[in-house]
Amino acid sequence: MNIDQNSSAVGRTRTLGQFRAGNQGLSALISKELVLDVIERTIVLILFLYFANRMLRPLAVLITAEIAHPELLWLAASKNFVAALLVISESLSVFLILTRRFAKTISRHPLDWALSLIAVNAPLLAVPAAASTFMPSQIPAALMFAGMTIQISAKAALWRSYGLIPANRGVKTGGSYRFVRHPMYFGYTLTHIGFLLGFPSLQNFLLYVSTFLIEVARLLREERILNQDSVYRDYATRVHYRLIPGVF
Repeated sequence: MNIDQNSSAVGRTRTLGQFRAGNQGLSALISKELVLDVIERTIVLILFLYFANRMLRPLAVLITAEIAHPELLWLAASKNFVAALLVISESLSVFLILTRRFAKTISRHPLDWALSLIAVNAPLLAVPAAASTFMPSQIPAALMFAGMTIQISAKAALWRSYGLIPANRGVKTGGSYRFVRHPMYFGYTLTHIGFLLGFPSLQNFLLYVSTFLIEVARLLREERILNQDSVYRDYATRVHYRLIPGVF
């Protein structure tokens, strides 16, 4: 009887130990970084669906007009080329975030999350304004085109390391990252300047200045995490400027 009781006790002890080990393994697998990563992906998907919903109706009207008047196709394409680049850029963002690798380190600080989400959403508050009459429309269009192109090239260079929240998903140093450490933010800035010059208003000016300051704070916070990686510290010694070549 004693032997049977001891055997039963040992069996229960082993079972309890296995259960605890299993829980520890599950806790290690479902880390805080993983949870935060999933939350970020969910937020990005929701924002993209909102963006797509806003773009769907104007796009449907444009397509209907082009079907009815094929002779306007080239004119519409030339006038909406920057808008097409915007759609490509945002679609690429969502694709990369949903398919990227998991972060080695991701910020848990609420300020970093707030700065990133505000920086992404603030430009959506820009309001329509009368087209500028003090300069040729080609200049703002060229700035917006350059900004969009830089954004897309930076996202392509990051590829599976792309994200919104400050994190280390692998340091990238190729492409446009050879010239400044945050070329994507530089692309955003050029696009905003182009839009403001093309459609000036006090509200848009204040909005874009605020967005720029938030972007600067965002990249400085991001570098606090990246500087923990010796690869990034070495990269920063070779590429001196963070945002604007020759300035900052």
